[in-house]
Amino acid sequence: MTEHSLWRFSRALHRAINDRQREDLETLIDDEVDWAIYGPIDMFPFFGARRGKAAVLEVIKHIAETIRVHRFDRESIMLGVDSAASMMRYSLTALDANKPVSLRLAQFAQFKAGRLTSMRILVDTFDLVEQALGRPIHLPRIASAG
Repeated sequence: MTEHSLWRFSRALHRAINDRQREDLETLIDDEVDWAIYGPIDMFPFFGARRGKAAVLEVIKHIAETIRVHRFDRESIMLGVDSAASMMRYSLTALDANKPVSLRLAQFAQFKAGRLTSMRILVDTFDLVEQALGRPIHLPRIASAG
């Protein structure tokens, strides 16, 4: 049995972020990759949709300049022949403030011939925004019908 494309991509992604070694990652991304990280783009400019290898590598470079990954745990994972979905929890450091950040996300990846063709990442943004602001977010109370 051969290694799933997700494992190769995951290792290369973390080397690109923590060690600034993008060479391995470049070979694992399709030229026409479709990439999106869903969350507040105003607060995190590397969120949002990108198309093409060059745009995705630029996003990963920006992420590498912003955070350092200390630990990640896969809470749940489902692997298909050319697809993968997982729930992840990350322990990071925001480099600009040397501040610890805990992050939870879901990722959905598709591969073709071992190369990433599509990535969707859904971030638990409420918790992330509270950590970024350094304070709880107080939402208006919704009146209950009664």
